[in-house]
Amino acid sequence: MDLSTSYMGIALKNPLIVSSCPLSETLDGIKKLEDFGAAGVVLFSLFEENIRRENQSFDDLMEWGTESCAESLNYFPVLQEMERGSEQYISLLSNAVQATDIPIFGSLNGISNEGWIDYAQQIEQAGASGLELNIYHIPTDLTQSAQVVEQHYLEIVKAVKCAVTIPVAVKLSPFFSATGHFAKQLDELGVNGL
Repeated sequence: MDLSTSYMGIALKNPLIVSSCPLSETLDGIKKLEDFGAAGVVLFSLFEENIRRENQSFDDLMEWGTESCAESLNYFPVLQEMERGSEQYISLLSNAVQATDIPIFGSLNGISNEGWIDYAQQIEQAGASGLELNIYHIPTDLTQSAQVVEQHYLEIVKAVKCAVTIPVAVKLSPFFSATGHFAKQLDELGVNGL
C-alpha cells in the first residue's frame, strides 16, 4: 500500500511525522524513530529565552569572585571550546540530518526579531528540511487588541520567511478568536504549513 504524501512540499514515505518528544532529543532516539517507520521528525523547540538565561547564568558563575583577591585575578581558566546556547541544538540537528534518510525539521521559539532571524538561519544552515515556528505570545497589556497580537505574529512570520529559503510552518495556538481569518493571512504570507 502506497502511503506516500507530502508536507510543506516535502515528499514523505508516509504521513507519520514525529513531533517533539524525548526520543527527538538525542541522535539515537531520532535514529530509532526512523527505524520504526517515522517519515520525518520535528525536533524540540529551540527557545531563545532559555539560551539567553543560560548564557547569562554561565557568565555570572564564571565571573563570580574574580578580582576579589589580590593573589588571583580570576579563579577559573578560560574555556576555549564549549558548546553553548544554540550550538548543542544545531549540532544535534546537523548530525540527525547526516545520520538519517528522513526529513528533519527544526522548531523555534524566539523573543526578539534578531533571535527569530538568526536562529532560523542557523537551523537552515544546519540542513533542516523545514522550520516550525512555535510562536507563543501572551498579551498582558489590557489595551492591546486582538489585531495587534495577530499583527505581531504576522511580522515574525514575514521576517523569518524573508530570512530563510526552507519551508516554514506555524504552530497555531488555541487563543485566536478568528482562526480561519488568521490562517488565511498566514497563507498569504507564503507559510507552507499550519
